[in-house]
Amino acid sequence: IEEITQAYPQITRAFWWCGLVDEAVLREWLVNLGGRAPDQRLAHLLCELLVRLDAVGKVTNDSYPFPFTQVELADAMGLSTVHVHRTLRELRDLGLITIKRRVLTIHNVEQLKSFCGFTPNYLHLKNTRWGARRSEPWLNELRGS
Repeated sequence: IEEITQAYPQITRAFWWCGLVDEAVLREWLVNLGGRAPDQRLAHLLCELLVRLDAVGKVTNDSYPFPFTQVELADAMGLSTVHVHRTLRELRDLGLITIKRRVLTIHNVEQLKSFCGFTPNYLHLKNTRWGARRSEPWLNELRGS
């Protein structure tokens, strides 16, 4: 790693950037678990997944793969499965989401973001163009292109 980072300063910058983003995500998750109401926690996760998956081209019409069980969501959110079930039902009843065949669709992204106070700044994706980054010369060098 030392040889690579010395030879390719862009990789060093990428490692540094990843560390900063990881720390920002950690801080946001600490706020999520300690400072948000349980229904807002889950809504925040759904928004974060939307933004992150969209950044890598995995969102279509505000829908994305959602393979998680309610037990897994409860574990990740520090909630009971009953609370997760109730919250998902509430979000569906409000017309904000649907989950069909393990695909989650957010019907009103701005309203869901407002519901949980989601702002994606901590993900540092605003000025990033992942498609452009995939074709950067230093990355092609590493691939042997």
